[in-house]
Amino acid sequence: MNKLAYLECPTGIAGDMCLGALVHGGVPLDYLIEKLSHLGISDEYQLRAELVHRHCQQATKVYVDLYQSDHSHDEHHSEELHSHSPTRHLPEIEQMIESAGLPTQAQTWSLAVFRKLAQAEGAVHGIDPERVHFHEVGATDAIVDIVGTCLGLDWLGIDQLYCSALPTGGGTVRAAHGQLPVPVPAVLKLWEMGQVPVYSNGIERELVTPTGAAIATTLATRFGTPPGMTIHNLGLGAGSHSLPLPNILRLWIGMRCAHATRTDGPGKEDLPSPNLETISVLETQIDDLSPQAIAYVFDALFAAGAVDVFTQPIVMKKSRLGVLLTVISPPEKLSACEAILFRETSTLGIRRSLQQRSILRREIQPVPTPYGEVRVKVAWTGNDISNVQPEYEDCAQLARASNLPWRQVRQLALQCWYQMNSDG
Repeated sequence: MNKLAYLECPTGIAGDMCLGALVHGGVPLDYLIEKLSHLGISDEYQLRAELVHRHCQQATKVYVDLYQSDHSHDEHHSEELHSHSPTRHLPEIEQMIESAGLPTQAQTWSLAVFRKLAQAEGAVHGIDPERVHFHEVGATDAIVDIVGTCLGLDWLGIDQLYCSALPTGGGTVRAAHGQLPVPVPAVLKLWEMGQVPVYSNGIERELVTPTGAAIATTLATRFGTPPGMTIHNLGLGAGSHSLPLPNILRLWIGMRCAHATRTDGPGKEDLPSPNLETISVLETQIDDLSPQAIAYVFDALFAAGAVDVFTQPIVMKKSRLGVLLTVISPPEKLSACEAILFRETSTLGIRRSLQQRSILRREIQPVPTPYGEVRVKVAWTGNDISNVQPEYEDCAQLARASNLPWRQVRQLALQCWYQMNSDG
């Protein structure tokens, strides 16, 4: 994964600001209009963009003009009830997205954002996510904002998205459920779920909307300082209000630096930036399933995008022997992995959690050996190589083809790698 994007949010984040930044950064507006038309709601809105100035800085403002409305979309009042917009539930929105024929990654991201938003709203109101009435975030403009943002990131070919810490804002906002304090409850819940770093910039307005918070907390790998990257392009998305700071969401687009470091002051030139990512963890105990069925579940979960799957022997109630099945996956793959667990095992309940994991920078390097090529995984801690491991399947394939012990092929692959990378 080499192409990165960083959301810099000095005045917060909202769905239409994301769209503006993406269009300013090179995503064709006509492409978004064409792809969004497959959602089947084109008769409810018009999408347009224009160049505007915020504190003498030029940025792109995207408008989702709702038909038969007296007011246009306003990112800092996205919670305001649009009486003409139909109230939609999560299953209806998911069906809409799945039937639209979107690019695979854009569809996956869109579904994940709406699922995260439904979980937050459900937690706030104490109901199941599928039963959440999406008064605001299920409205037409929010659907366009979320799906359009995912389409734009996919069009740019972004492999990893990062995001700055987010400003809290302040004051109150009128919503479908009455007057609410800022940050609104759904945004606070999303921040809690994503362990998002926040701060006050002194601006007493709604700066982060539920739509913007859901996009950031679902798609961003981590929050904080920018990753080590070479910036190739900038996208500037304008908000609607005049604020003490330029009301602009800045999208940095570029490539990962091979040896990125950060400089926090004298004598700290070579401290590697932490590489943290958010992962989903699913857990369930099982005591009445064949081990062969569990082996099949492993294969299905990995095929669905799980990062890792493992079991641990446990003793359950009434001293029954069982296993604890744990699945680690990217957040956008959580629903698919959970569906497999319910379909292929006898479990009646699955625990969900989001965690942060620190990962080393790594890459796969092909290494020629006398018996064939072996892919070798190389990992770095800062600028120092910390781990070199030949891929198991490559070694196994060559061992079978050459009638050699697997350990011998693995050792040979390591020797060849070190010879290739020796200073002499």
